[in-house]
Amino acid sequence: MRLLHTADWHLGIRFHQRDLLADQVHVLDQLVRTAVDAKVDAVLVAGDVYDRGIPPAEAVRLLDDTLEQLVQKAGIPVVLIAGNHDDDQRVAFGSRLLARSGYHVTGLLSPDPGHVVLHDAHGPAHILSIPYVDPPKARECLADPALTTHNAAFAAYLQRAKAMIPEGQRSVLVAHEFVAGGLACDSERPLTVGGTGAVDVAGLDGFDYVALGHLHRPPASWGER
Repeated sequence: MRLLHTADWHLGIRFHQRDLLADQVHVLDQLVRTAVDAKVDAVLVAGDVYDRGIPPAEAVRLLDDTLEQLVQKAGIPVVLIAGNHDDDQRVAFGSRLLARSGYHVTGLLSPDPGHVVLHDAHGPAHILSIPYVDPPKARECLADPALTTHNAAFAAYLQRAKAMIPEGQRSVLVAHEFVAGGLACDSERPLTVGGTGAVDVAGLDGFDYVALGHLHRPPASWGER
């Protein structure tokens, strides 16, 4: 199965008061062309679609245009999750209706991760989606007062995700977390990359591929995991 993994578009961001929308239009146009030319089976967007909870109208239009090009015109499924910069309620709007068209979005935390099954010549592949896990929201959602850290809350969702994978079948995780061992970047919010915001990379074992967002850089010390 051929997947295009992308994340952290931060649509609507400004850099030193400079509007970057034209640059983002160019980059997303290249992304669409790459997905079409490579004949990918799906595009995975691992969070931080927008730069802030209430994005400017032109950023919303750009996302709408990009999804139309991918899902409606090219027929490529898109699996998208909310990141820490996104407003989960806004990202999740219309998700149940949109899934019928091939746009699968997981914005809100619920007791179970998002679950999409894609098929190719080798059989089914299970795409498990976990949006940004905020410990207070996880405690409420799972009714578990012990989930006081990002690592504990994320581990609880990983356990649920793994339980949804039939034995012997392929699995992909889409998540938005700061995973211990990765490299942070100056453009990320400091509160999300401190010690209590990190999650253990060992918890990701068991998936055939993990599509992460949030780091803004490739991992440095994960070896061959």
